[in-house]
Amino acid sequence: MAKPGKIPAKAVDVADSYAVRLMQHLVVPTFVIDPKRRVVIWNRACERLTGVAASEVIGTGKHWQAFYETKRPCLADLVALDRPEQLPEFYSEYAARGHNGLGFSAENWCVMPKLGSQLYLAIDAGPIHDEAGNLIAVVETLRDLTDQKRAETALKELATKDGLTGLANRRAFDQMLMSEWERAQRTQKPMALLFVDVDHFKLFNDRHGHQSGDECLRAVATVVSGHAVRPLDLASRYGGEEFALILPETDCDAACAIADEIRTAVMALRIAHGASGAGDHVTLSVGVASHIPGDADGSPDRLLGAADQALYAAKRLGRNRVICTERLLAEFAGLGREIALVPGRTARKSA
Repeated sequence: MAKPGKIPAKAVDVADSYAVRLMQHLVVPTFVIDPKRRVVIWNRACERLTGVAASEVIGTGKHWQAFYETKRPCLADLVALDRPEQLPEFYSEYAARGHNGLGFSAENWCVMPKLGSQLYLAIDAGPIHDEAGNLIAVVETLRDLTDQKRAETALKELATKDGLTGLANRRAFDQMLMSEWERAQRTQKPMALLFVDVDHFKLFNDRHGHQSGDECLRAVATVVSGHAVRPLDLASRYGGEEFALILPETDCDAACAIADEIRTAVMALRIAHGASGAGDHVTLSVGVASHIPGDADGSPDRLLGAADQALYAAKRLGRNRVICTERLLAEFAGLGREIALVPGRTARKSA
């Protein structure tokens, strides 16, 4: 006869069997690992979500193969190992719900090898302890948020992309410029900015019409974006017929070389212009600035102003050229000209 206050062993076994059956039939994809991180439960919803049958993983530590192509811990593994410090290494979004007892939450893109397509999963993993506080299992549950994440990404792209060219818009440019400026302050590496302007664009529109003008801008945008090749490079439509290119960790010489590649590539397109006062084909003027931000440089206004002034000078010197702020004096001295460089977009646009 069982002692008062103690649940009979048979009742515990029955309760355990019910718990296992309940977990097997949950509509929420769920799996359970033991303290040695071997799978003990892989429910039917988890089979449907991953395409991996329970028979393939039960009794093994191969549950990671359902989600990733190369071996790495799942969230349940980090709970079993009690390693919250590793969450940022493996997950872009995560939270530790208390130390040693309440588990972790995370979100992540998973490659899902058996399905052949990526899923964005919200993941919760929590420990189960016995009466003595010993870990006996970790339960991981999964939610498929792929549709919501893609919709969210699409909305963000709409908010940060220019509708005509598909490049980043002014809002995205401003955000990236500040972010990269602050990073350049920390790393003390040069940051370059290019302002790219289509020469005589108003005359082009007047002669060829706005539809051709839009086609011209899209063609130039394709060339500019083709030179934003590194992950942190950003090509954007700054406004009207003007584009901007942010180039982190780039000095003046390298930035000028890229600027001239862009100018030459647009000339090679041979987009007919022919308006009075313009050449036969569409050309570009490019202003270049590069700077290593100091502690006193609180904002990127100095870089913006320098690139703006360089573009203004390129226009005044005859267009279809690249001018870098570091070479302004040499350019003017070489041409024997004395030009008052007027800062600000209004003065430069009127040229």
